[in-house]
Amino acid sequence: MSEPEHARRAAELRALLQQHAHSYYVLDAPQIPDAEYDRLFQELEAIEAAHPELRRDDSPTQRVVGGVLDGFVAVRHAVPMLSIRTETDTEPSGAVAFDARVRRELALTDADLPIEYAAELKFDGLAMNLRYESGVLVQAATRGDGETGEDVTQNIRTIAQIPRRLHSDTPPAVLEVRGEVYIRRDDFEALNERQRALIAQGAKNEKTFVNPRNAAAGAVRQLDPAIAAKRPLSFFAYGLGEVQGWGVDNAALPATHSALLDALAAFGLPVSDERAVVQGAEGLVGFHAAIGAKRDALPFDIDGVVYKVNDRALQQRLGFVTREPRWAVAHKYPAQEQMTKLLGIDIQVGRTGKLTPVAKLEPVFVGGTTVSNATLHNEDEVRRKDVRVGDTVIVRRAGDVIPQVVGVVHDPLAAEGTRGEPFDLYQRLGGQCPVCSSPIGREEGEVDWRCTGGLTCPAQRKEAILHFAGRRAMDIEGLGDKLVDQLVDGGLIRTLPELYTLGLDKLCALDRMGDKSAANLLAGLDASKRTTLGRFLYALGIRHIGETTAKDLARHFGQLDRIIEATEAQLLEVNDVGPVVAHSVRSFFDQPHHREIVEQLRAVGITWEETEGTAVAAPEATGIAGVTGKTFVLTGTLPTLTRDAAKELIEAAGGKVTGSVSKKTNYVVAGAEAGSKLDKANELGIAVLDESALLALLQDQVA
Repeated sequence: MSEPEHARRAAELRALLQQHAHSYYVLDAPQIPDAEYDRLFQELEAIEAAHPELRRDDSPTQRVVGGVLDGFVAVRHAVPMLSIRTETDTEPSGAVAFDARVRRELALTDADLPIEYAAELKFDGLAMNLRYESGVLVQAATRGDGETGEDVTQNIRTIAQIPRRLHSDTPPAVLEVRGEVYIRRDDFEALNERQRALIAQGAKNEKTFVNPRNAAAGAVRQLDPAIAAKRPLSFFAYGLGEVQGWGVDNAALPATHSALLDALAAFGLPVSDERAVVQGAEGLVGFHAAIGAKRDALPFDIDGVVYKVNDRALQQRLGFVTREPRWAVAHKYPAQEQMTKLLGIDIQVGRTGKLTPVAKLEPVFVGGTTVSNATLHNEDEVRRKDVRVGDTVIVRRAGDVIPQVVGVVHDPLAAEGTRGEPFDLYQRLGGQCPVCSSPIGREEGEVDWRCTGGLTCPAQRKEAILHFAGRRAMDIEGLGDKLVDQLVDGGLIRTLPELYTLGLDKLCALDRMGDKSAANLLAGLDASKRTTLGRFLYALGIRHIGETTAKDLARHFGQLDRIIEATEAQLLEVNDVGPVVAHSVRSFFDQPHHREIVEQLRAVGITWEETEGTAVAAPEATGIAGVTGKTFVLTGTLPTLTRDAAKELIEAAGGKVTGSVSKKTNYVVAGAEAGSKLDKANELGIAVLDESALLALLQDQVA
């Protein structure tokens, strides 16, 4: 570029960086990923290094960018809160380069011993300065612009981890502790779950949070401490600001950074255990690799590690260059967020029929791999984020987590109306499954659209077969996941009835399938043909129909054809069948292909005993007065009966077994190590039986 072009680009970069820094540090609403900010920052650094005359005092490269929001009292830091240099070379060479710079500044040769470093985590939160006077917390302030921050004392006092008084009989007269306010990942997920519930209830001015860092920063900078108190904030200490009276003339100050962190922990301040004292470049490289391997398993977010010369006397010798200490560096990992272009949106049909919008992306390297597809979760998420084809989007990939689109980068210069159309899944698909052309539907209150093809949708074929063959359904011995994969992938099975047309030769030709295994499977298929109506209904995989509801339907109607033809009103007459279940049953059998599957299964010889139905029979007709119509819950381990055996005995006697205790429960049958269900039964005053009492009840004669 020419000189004028360099000057123009430097001005553009300063404006861009100041805008994005304001969004990040002041508004807590970043518009671009950290990696993109770093790229712009490095470009400006390179221009200023090559053309020093373009460097300005107000350049983002010369100061910590931040500010004080209206409503907060400004706090002048006694010791500036400066940032440290970021090493963006994510390879081992980044650590080696830092060690080489330090050795060069100290005029060390290869003959000198390795330098000792304190290695710790680079937390992804909000920097904080805690001021203790005579051991009492008197003030908490944000970093701000490094010179002046915001007084957020009332909000910080809501963090239980931070002691109001240091654990010391002789604390320093003044001790400023530097650290990071953050939110754990599990607390963040719980917070967003609560936010979603509030939004669903119609609460105004509520939102979900993009990431833990934003949520933490937003909580700290609330004008109302009561709001901050509702946010699950945590804190780690990692350094010092002003210190007075730590011994005479601060003579008791620890001589090393690692000892300093130990001392802060002894004062009662939380200090991360993920730290180490290492020797030379080799030690730094090892720490970077070790933390990188466990990064995704940590309970909180980090974006790198920090290396500090451990000897505090050496730190003073090394000093600072412009705004950064020479004795410390932040060594990053591959960016987990990057920007790219959204080329299109495909719809993926899951094993259970769930329809998921998938972003087709311009390939981008993120999280250590090249990503060209990312999940958009569901239609509501796409609309909430206002993601449209042609947008520049932020893609996140952490560890083995499926890549996802987390937001849109809006171009402030783009003309109004130039973006693509808002996403409409139903309209996009014309109301039909993209795999089998069955109608798609979404139940009231649910976010996911689903294919109604069920048994006949190729995308759901494997799941349907596995469910059909399950122990509580048709109980087909020997038909597991791997075999189903082979049968479906090899084109041997396309529909459930074709299971019963498999022959010995076809099965023996499969990988790892011997004559004996094939014969056992055929025997299992033959045995499964003789079942009960309840098991058969459950095996069909009708949405919302579990074992108990399937048995209730069978008991009420007695015959399959009556269930197939039943209206929603008639289905609602069945015990515990509500509108959602009734609609699901009716919708399933309204599909001609589902009825065809049922008839084909009958044709291959599947049979069950049909009756006139028992729902209208007198209670005595079912058998046992003490059991008929009663609801039981099983918990714990019984001495001789398995849970399935106990359930079958109860149901054979006319009772019903459910999975949870409620006011409608008549008996709880408790065995060894019974848990919360037993507690709930005692709380509600429900009769509790052991195994012998249950058997006695089952043996009682009708009066």
